[in-house]
Amino acid sequence: MKTTKTIILVFTLMAFIWSCKNDNKENASTSPTASEQESVSNEKTGQAFIEDDEGKPTVLNIAIGSKDHTTLVAAVQAASLENALVNAGPLMVFAPTNEAFAALPEGTVDNLLKPENKDALANILKYHVTPGNYSKEFLTKFKKLGQANNQYVMVEVVDGEPMIGGAKILASVKAGNGIVHVIDKVLLPPTEE
Repeated sequence: MKTTKTIILVFTLMAFIWSCKNDNKENASTSPTASEQESVSNEKTGQAFIEDDEGKPTVLNIAIGSKDHTTLVAAVQAASLENALVNAGPLMVFAPTNEAFAALPEGTVDNLLKPENKDALANILKYHVTPGNYSKEFLTKFKKLGQANNQYVMVEVVDGEPMIGGAKILASVKAGNGIVHVIDKVLLPPTEE
C-alpha cells in the first residue's frame, strides 16, 4: 500500500514537472520579440478596437456608422476617447451632427483637433455624455444632467420637447450600452471663472 502511494506521488510529481517544462517551451516560443512588442504598443488597444459582428452596436459604433457624425468621430479619435464610449454603461451620448460642428466659429474644430488641445477637446466631448439610458420623453423630467466631465448641462422643455443645453434632439438611436441622442448643436461646457 505504501509502495502504491509512493508510485502515484512520483508519477504525479513527474507529470507536474513535465507540464511546467512544456508551458515554459510554449511561452518561450510565443513570446514576442522586441520589434514585435514595439509594433504592438503602437497599435490602438482596448475594447473599442475589438470587432464584434454579433452584438448590438455600442454608442461609438453608431457614431462611426453615421455619415452625419464624421466630425464627431474624428474628434473622439483625436481625444482618444474610443474606449470610454464602448464601456458597459449605460451611456447617454448627445451626438452633434456635422452641421452642428460646422456652425461653430470658423477654425474652432481645426484648432480643437490639434494634439496640444487634446485635453480641451476631451472636456468638450465628455460634456456630451451622461450616465443613463433615458428616452427623449423621459428627459423632460430633468432640470439638469450630470455630465462625464463633472459639470451639469441644463434641460429646458420647450413646446413639450427637451432642449439639452439649448440643443434640440433630432433623433434617438438605442445602443447596446445606452442611447445616442442626435442633437443640432455642439454643447460647450461653461467656463470656470
